[in-house]
Amino acid sequence: MPARRAALFGAAAAALMAVTLAPQHASASPAPAPNPVSAVQAAHLATTLVAKLKGAAAGSYYDAATRRLVVNVLDNGSAATVRDAGAVPKLVRNSQARLEADRAVLDAQAAIPGTAWAEDPRVNQVVVTADRTVSATDMVRLTAVARSLGDGVAVRRTSAQLRPLIAGGDAIWGSTARCSLGFNVVKGGQPYFLTAGHCGNAVSSWSATQNGPQMAVTEASTFPGHDYALVRYTAAVGHPSAVDLYSGGTQPITQSADAITGESVQRSGSTTGVHSGRVTGLNATVNYSEGQVNGLIQTDVCAEPGDSGGPLFDGASALGLTSGGSGSCTTGGETFYQPVPQALQAFGAQLP
Repeated sequence: MPARRAALFGAAAAALMAVTLAPQHASASPAPAPNPVSAVQAAHLATTLVAKLKGAAAGSYYDAATRRLVVNVLDNGSAATVRDAGAVPKLVRNSQARLEADRAVLDAQAAIPGTAWAEDPRVNQVVVTADRTVSATDMVRLTAVARSLGDGVAVRRTSAQLRPLIAGGDAIWGSTARCSLGFNVVKGGQPYFLTAGHCGNAVSSWSATQNGPQMAVTEASTFPGHDYALVRYTAAVGHPSAVDLYSGGTQPITQSADAITGESVQRSGSTTGVHSGRVTGLNATVNYSEGQVNGLIQTDVCAEPGDSGGPLFDGASALGLTSGGSGSCTTGGETFYQPVPQALQAFGAQLP
């Protein structure tokens, strides 16, 4: 394996305009202008505001064009709190509690293979996707459940197929499959890496080349339910905290972070290299034929088989591990990612 590839191996494989909710009185002090923030800062601020507003908030998203955090609220008092914190309030109809209740009904009554759903705060709905494998009978069932939930749920179809993105090919190899490595991590002072759980389930011993010598072994793996695996290095290979950009350069990774809807992101994978797009939903549920996976990041970034386990990132921030999706990098599609902070917590690991 070339020296650079060995050194980078561990890393290569990671508007709404605001509405004014109440007129300002002539004698009142003007409201402070919303603060421009980065996506990572917006995610932190969103967490703080949601905790402060409790049930009065109904999701948030990042407006990349204006670099503002937009927070959905149910009343004018909550809107004032959002403005005072430097974010943009948006008055919406559906509460977070209602959207979560709608998701619970979908989980109980419509967990059909080939479907997925996620809350989209930009439209204040749970958006359900049904792929081409969903039969006419199941579509009738899915549509009936969605209609029973009213305007909190929207259904759309895709001509592609939702699937875990695992394949035989190049990058990190097992005897029966290949995937992409996500992020190098450390546990107990020893080097490991994260990849997708469906990859870890399929492969116990990993090589850097097809039919090559063992360089790592799967130590723990979860799929379905979640989609993460922890793999322990057994050979002396480089494991920097960086992502291969497939252009001769790398992106250093210094922290893990929570994604936010609207955030600009990149994905690196062994099949298709680096592609970019935006986060379109959080806490997504995907019903693969192998089972249901919850709590995923949804994006409009393309991916293809073999990209599984690869890193989703925003600059130096590690966000997710490629789980699955639909479409391709020729026709376009959507992809889903296991959040990195959740995987690190589950395994008691840290970024180097």
